[in-house]
Amino acid sequence: MSAVPQTPPAKVVNELDPEADDFQTPDNYVTKTVQNQKRLPPITWSNLLSNIQWISTLALTIPPALAIYGLRTTPLLWKTFAWSVVYYFITGLGITAGYHRLWAHRSYNASKPLQVGLALAGAGSVQGSIKWWSRGHRAHHRYTDTKLDPYSAHEGFWWAHMGWMLVKPRGKIGVADISDLNKSPVVRWQHNNYVILMVFMGLVFPTLVAGLGWGDWAGGFFFAGAARLVFVHHSTFCVNSLAHWLGETPFDNKHTPKDHFITALVTVGEGYHNFHHQFPMDFRNAIKWYQYDPTKWFIWTMSKLGLASHLKKFPDNEIKKGQYTMKLQVLQEQSKEIKWPVHSNDLPVISWEDFKAEAKERSLVAIHGFIHDVSSFIEDHPGGAHLLKKAIGTDATTAFFGGVYDHSNAAHNLLAMMRVGILDGGMEVEHLKLQGLRRNLSSASLESGVSSASSVSVKSILSEVEQIENHKPVYQPVALVSNPYTFNIPPSEKYRIIQSTPEVRPTVLSRLNSQVNSRAGSRPVSPPLSP
Repeated sequence: MSAVPQTPPAKVVNELDPEADDFQTPDNYVTKTVQNQKRLPPITWSNLLSNIQWISTLALTIPPALAIYGLRTTPLLWKTFAWSVVYYFITGLGITAGYHRLWAHRSYNASKPLQVGLALAGAGSVQGSIKWWSRGHRAHHRYTDTKLDPYSAHEGFWWAHMGWMLVKPRGKIGVADISDLNKSPVVRWQHNNYVILMVFMGLVFPTLVAGLGWGDWAGGFFFAGAARLVFVHHSTFCVNSLAHWLGETPFDNKHTPKDHFITALVTVGEGYHNFHHQFPMDFRNAIKWYQYDPTKWFIWTMSKLGLASHLKKFPDNEIKKGQYTMKLQVLQEQSKEIKWPVHSNDLPVISWEDFKAEAKERSLVAIHGFIHDVSSFIEDHPGGAHLLKKAIGTDATTAFFGGVYDHSNAAHNLLAMMRVGILDGGMEVEHLKLQGLRRNLSSASLESGVSSASSVSVKSILSEVEQIENHKPVYQPVALVSNPYTFNIPPSEKYRIIQSTPEVRPTVLSRLNSQVNSRAGSRPVSPPLSP
């Protein structure tokens, strides 16, 4: 018999990678490292020379010196100026689209030709190899604003801008995994040949273009080479400094990154840094069509040309969550400056009878279950004092919610500030009151053994009550006693309120009250209204 072919085992997607640089990192790595690492002593004049990082210091000081010399000795031709600007963007994109978004954050995939082009352009910016640059940047994102952040903004603006490259760091920067970059042939090739590529792409190539193109060898060297390097250097450095200092935090304010158009303008689109730190694997830095992000446009164009693919975008729903959270924080801060109505739980609950009695002494109006003292507003009422005076001692819910005028949100808010009590039962619910009176009256009549004449009178009253009940409102809204603030009533509820039959307040109510009170004793006394 032939052997049954064996199905190859499925690939385990959660298999651990022992080659990762941070594979052995303990869960308390940050706290443990910060507490236990030995930091170098502060820099003073006496130890300054021994703490200077000479390679990076020379790389940052020689180009501006050459540029200044060139400005004093060499005329700037328009062609050379244009080439300098073009090459600034080429080498800038080598950092933003290459070093940053492709290799440091893996926000998209690039074809081999595009990878080589970006690696060469990045070398022309003279900011270190892909491997070195990405390792530091990944540490920056993992340990933002901590002692393990290589260019923490908490150490000061100038430290974050370039100080961290001029002198030795006072402590060890945090570990970051770059095992994926070690496997990339392009990254390894650029890293192993970086010095040659840096000199050629940084100074030789721009000089050759200007010299062979229009004979401006000196201008190509001083302007397209040295001066352009100064601008591209500080363009990148502004991402570490200016982008953590200038702007707003529309997605999160836990750390220092901020969004601002000016920063985007000087960093080839890297200025929407608050978004980037929240969604680092998104190939975009700016999500609005009008926001300046030429790096995003470049990557998108490369994808249309078939040179880039798998452009990563965070789900819009998750992005909106961040925006929503920050807007809530702003509103919460603003709410502290606003005087709100008395919480409904702190208001006394008043019966309809006590409300009516109190309204003879004060200008009280019941609306949507709340009792309001409108004394101070009668003469200022936009619709005229007569409308408020007419509503005193009544339930004006229907009129307020569109029966007479559909009041604005401002009117709702102002009315809420006049609350002095809550109406027992939510509103003057006449049919419910009549039902209760009928039960009490029937019970009292049976217990006291009324005469036949009295029984006829009671039956007559009960019959009248039954007729009144047939006119009960279709809908009776109840006070939202758990709601501390005032909000607009939904349109559907407004419609139901103004469509309801007006409350019936017959004279029989007082007759029933008197008979019930004479049999059942005095009614409970409601707590006093708020002053």
